[in-house]
Amino acid sequence: MTTGFPLALPGQRIGLLGGSFDPAHAGHLLISQVAQRRLGLDRIWWLVSPGNPLKLHGPAPLSARITRARRLARDPRIIVTDVEARLG
Repeated sequence: MTTGFPLALPGQRIGLLGGSFDPAHAGHLLISQVAQRRLGLDRIWWLVSPGNPLKLHGPAPLSARITRARRLARDPRIIVTDVEARLG
């Protein structure tokens, strides 16, 4: 049975970076790369949130933000996911 979560194997060190990624940009990539090096992470999951309660206007459509984030995060150790939206 699949849960829809990114794959995490036993013993892997996974970092989480959550946000609206509206838009995903080089800063997201840079802090992910630094965290991977300094913390010895095997993977980083970018948790693209469905909304941002701190902003007055809603973000771009989730699918567009996911697509842009995946284009930017070409490193196979960075996994872009919409798991927060699927969890509700």
